[in-house]
Amino acid sequence: MGLYERWCWAPLLELAMRQEPVMVERRKVVPRAIGRVLEVGVGSGLNLGLYDRARVDHVWGLDPSRTLLARAEERSVSVDVRLMAGSAESIPFGDAAFDTVVSTYTMCSIPDLGRALGEMRRVLRRGGRLLFSEHGLSPDGRVARWQRRVSPCWCFLSGGCNVNRPIARSIEDAGFRILGVDAEYLPGPKLFTYTSTGSAARSA
Repeated sequence: MGLYERWCWAPLLELAMRQEPVMVERRKVVPRAIGRVLEVGVGSGLNLGLYDRARVDHVWGLDPSRTLLARAEERSVSVDVRLMAGSAESIPFGDAAFDTVVSTYTMCSIPDLGRALGEMRRVLRRGGRLLFSEHGLSPDGRVARWQRRVSPCWCFLSGGCNVNRPIARSIEDAGFRILGVDAEYLPGPKLFTYTSTGSAARSA
């Protein structure tokens, strides 16, 4: 995206993702991470200050945007972090490499979500946890119909955000067992704010 990504898209994305209702959801899951942690879609690093240093050994942050990674590098954090450019659809680590995978407001924009979730499952050790907070498809039929209508246009305008993905079902379809999830509308238009926050375990 070049200059547009650096001066327009990246700042607008960070502004949206640091709104207080969104940060509240991040605070529900990120401090629960333990051990070796992979954060998928680390973006500009909004989660990096939320990790509990007493529980985390190291965080690897993966994101396809070098512009956002450059912003993340400027953040002051209390844990050991390594940032890498790359895709969640092809995670550059071996099997069972992590104790925790964290994904917040990322699954909407991954082109092949099923493949990416399969990769997250692959790199988690047995008994490891996927911690997530994601917006997606509403259970309200009327809202969901409008989400499906506007999603193609919104995806184009927003740089890849799909508002009509069934988050919990997608996670389960990839071989995870949902341990707990809280789902609600955050403040704002219902088309964009139905959010699922919770955790899942890698199935055997």
